[in-house]
Amino acid sequence: MNKQSLSEKVFFLGIDGMDPDLTRKLVDEGKMPNVKKLIERGACRKNLHMLGSVPNITPPMWTTIATGCNPNVHGITCFWNQNPQKPDELVYAFNSELCRAEALWETAAKSQVKTLVFAWPGSSWPPKVHNDYLHVVDGTTPSTVSMTTNSIDSEKMYIASVDFSENKYQSAIKVENGAGCVLSDVDVSDNTGMTLAEKSTNGNNLINYEMTFDDGEGAFEQMQIDMYQGPIIDAHSWPFEVPTDAKEFLCGANKGLERRYALILKNAAGIYDTVKWYKNKKSDTPLAVLTLEQPIKFGYIDTFATNKGLQEGAGFVALLDLAEDASYVRMYCGPVIDTQINELYVPKSLHDDIIQNCGHIVSPTFTGGEYPDIVRKVVIPSWKNYMDWEADVLNYLIKNGDYRLVFSHLHNCDAMGHQFWHWSKQAKRNADYIDPEEYVSFMEKVYEDTDEYVGKFLHLLDNDWTIILFSDHGFMANKEEEPPVLGDPFGINIPILEELGYTVLKDPTKRKSSEVEIDWSKTLAVASRGNNIYINLKGRYPMGIVDAADQYALEEKIIDDLYRYRYRDPETGRRIIYLCMRNKEAELIGMNGSDYGDIVYWLNEGFNRGHGDSLPTFNGVNHTSVSPIVIFAGKGIKAGIYTERAIREVDLAPTAAYLLGLRMPAQCEGAVVYQIIDEAGIC
Repeated sequence: MNKQSLSEKVFFLGIDGMDPDLTRKLVDEGKMPNVKKLIERGACRKNLHMLGSVPNITPPMWTTIATGCNPNVHGITCFWNQNPQKPDELVYAFNSELCRAEALWETAAKSQVKTLVFAWPGSSWPPKVHNDYLHVVDGTTPSTVSMTTNSIDSEKMYIASVDFSENKYQSAIKVENGAGCVLSDVDVSDNTGMTLAEKSTNGNNLINYEMTFDDGEGAFEQMQIDMYQGPIIDAHSWPFEVPTDAKEFLCGANKGLERRYALILKNAAGIYDTVKWYKNKKSDTPLAVLTLEQPIKFGYIDTFATNKGLQEGAGFVALLDLAEDASYVRMYCGPVIDTQINELYVPKSLHDDIIQNCGHIVSPTFTGGEYPDIVRKVVIPSWKNYMDWEADVLNYLIKNGDYRLVFSHLHNCDAMGHQFWHWSKQAKRNADYIDPEEYVSFMEKVYEDTDEYVGKFLHLLDNDWTIILFSDHGFMANKEEEPPVLGDPFGINIPILEELGYTVLKDPTKRKSSEVEIDWSKTLAVASRGNNIYINLKGRYPMGIVDAADQYALEEKIIDDLYRYRYRDPETGRRIIYLCMRNKEAELIGMNGSDYGDIVYWLNEGFNRGHGDSLPTFNGVNHTSVSPIVIFAGKGIKAGIYTERAIREVDLAPTAAYLLGLRMPAQCEGAVVYQIIDEAGIC
C-alpha cells in the first residue's frame, strides 16, 4: 500500500439482482432506512443507477466488476461459455481458469494487502494467486455457500393424511397444482423428472435444446421437489412412552433410501398442534420440534449414508399445515448442506473457524415461489435466516481477519426475483390462488430484509472502511405475458430460428427437448445462449455447411429477418428484437471476438426474462429495471452528494484500487470515478 492511499479498507458489498428503481422507491417511502443512511453518508447518482455492462447476467458481470474490463477481454461471456468446436455445447462459466484478466483481489494479494473473497460468482474459484494474503470462500455458483457442491439431500415435501393408504416417493417432481392441499393429489408413481433437459458430454458441459420457455430459464419458476406421501396412523413401537392419542407418519430422506419418523401430539387444549421429527424410532431426541406457533426450525443436524460414507448435514424444516384433528399434515424440508467438507475454503481452516463462531450453513430454499403460502412460511424466512448468517460471518471475519479488502456476494434479490416477479404480472399463468399484488408485496419484503442486511455493515463506516454497495444487474418485472424462446442462456433456442428456416430438425414432429436432434447438414445457424447466433461455418465446425464467402450475406439476411419477426401475430404482433449487431461492430460494447456469436442481439423491452437478454437501460413494471445499483460511502468518498457521472461496472475495480493506493488490475479498461473522491483524506 503506498502513502497516497485514501482508504486503508474497502468492502465490496454485492447484492445480486438489486434493482435501483425499486430501491429508490422504497427508500423514499421510508422502508429502507439503512440504504438511506448509506446514501446520505456517501455518493451516488440520484436514481442510484450504475450503467450496466453487457451481457447483464451473473458470471460475466461479477467478473467485469472484479477485473475492470469487459467480457471480450476477460473471457467470461454468459452463464455458460460456448464450446468453440461444438455450436450446441456449452461450458460452465463459473471457473476462474476461463478468465483471462487479473482480478483486483489478485492485484491486492500480490501487493500484500490481505483480501477476502466471499461467495463471489465470477472467476473467483479456484483462486489463481496462492499466498497468505488471499482468502477465498466458494464462488462455484451464484447460489449460497456450498449449496450446489456440498449438498447432501435435496428439498423435500412431506404430505401425510388419514386418507392415504400407502407410502409413495418421487424424486424432483414438477408441481403444477394449486396451494392449500398442494401436492396431495399428485400421482407420485409417475416420475416426470426435471424440466430442464441436460445432456452432459464430459460431466461439466451442457447440451440443452430449448423448445419452450420451460426448457430453459422458465424451469426455475416451477417447483421441483422430492415428494413423500403417506398415511397418518396411531403411534406405536416408540422406545419411550407416548400419549395414547398420539399419531405418527413416515418421512423419507436421502432420495428415499432412508426413513425418518414424525409424531403428532396434542396441546393442553386437546388440539393437535405439535410435530416432533425423529431420525428413527430408536432415538429419544427429535431432530426438530415444530408447532403452529413456532413452525420452522433452522440448523437441525442429521446424518446420511452416502457413497462417501456417513455424512453429517445441516438444514431446516417447516410445518406448513396441521389439521386440528391430525387428519392432515404438510411439512417442508430445505436443502441439507454438509457440515464437514472444507474443499471450497482457502485456507481450509476458514471452514471450521466460521462454523465454530457463526454456526452451520443453512441454505435457503430455491423453489416454491409459485405458492403464496410457501413464500410466506418458507421462502422469505429461509432467506432471511441465511442473510443473517452471512452477515454474521462477514462481520466476524472482518473483525478478526485483519482484511483490508473484502469482496462479498449475496444472491437473495436475484433468486427471489426469479421466483416472484412473473407472478406479479403474467395473468395468463395466474390461478385463483395467485394475487399479483401480493407478489409485489413479497418483493418489497425481500428489499426490506436486504436493507436490514445492509444495516449490519454500517458500523464499518465509523471504523474507516469504504463501502461500495452494488449489484451486477437489476431485475425487470416483465411487461408481456411470456417471453419468446430466444435469448435464453441455458441452451440452443430453437423455435424462432427454426420458423425462419435457419435451424432444421431431423424430425420436426419431435418437440420434446430431450428428443430433439438438429440436422446439421441443413442448419445454417443456431441461437445459442443469451444474445448469440452462430453461423454453421465450414472449417470452424466439423459439420459446417456455410462457405466463408457467404457469411456476410447470410448474417445480413438473418438480421433483416429478426427485425421483421413479429411475436405471435405477423400483422399486429410486436417486434421482439430491439438491436442486432455483427460480431465486429459489437466491439463497441465489449461483446466481440471468438468468444461471442457471429451476430449478437438483445430482445425488445418487455420481452426479456428479467435480465441478461436485454440492454441494461430497460425498465419494467412495478418500479423495476435491468440497471444495476451502486452507492459509495466512507473513507475517501465525498459525503452526501449526487453525481451526474455515468458510473460503469468497469469503474468499480479501478476506483477501489485508487482508494487503496494499488496499481490497476492488468487488463483494466475502466476509470476512477474522480467526481466522488475526497482527496482531503489522503493517508
